[in-house]
Amino acid sequence: MFNAMKSFGLEIDQEACWGCLTCIVACKQENGATDAASLIMVSENGPQLQSDRLEFTYAVNVCRHCEIPACVTACPAEAISQRVDGIVILDAAQCTGCQLCLDACPYEAIFFDEVENTARKCNLCYHRVDQGLMPACADNVCLAHCIAYNKV
Repeated sequence: MFNAMKSFGLEIDQEACWGCLTCIVACKQENGATDAASLIMVSENGPQLQSDRLEFTYAVNVCRHCEIPACVTACPAEAISQRVDGIVILDAAQCTGCQLCLDACPYEAIFFDEVENTARKCNLCYHRVDQGLMPACADNVCLAHCIAYNKV
């Protein structure tokens, strides 16, 4: 059974993820995120006993770049915007740290950076996408090859 999570341009095969966290490392390096904040999250579920052996499953969570993003309207500082191509961007320099966007996101995909006192979220590496490249998390760094980028 294929269990995929779709995001704007990202397709993640949740069952293929083995929790290597290279997507998080690539994202942090590409976007300069502090250790206190992640723009992509991998959570571990388990262990669960399956046929006399312990199994772990992992779930990848990242901004879905909603068609009508609730975080945009929730932000009183107008720090979150949606580009014409649908990519939702959070400008940390404009963020006041009110955290209203965290509550508005139905996917819990916006994180608060306590060090910088700003919200952070996946921006689909739009600076790379604009150059015809893939987002850092999907650029052949995923060892399980569970994150794919599809131009929309």
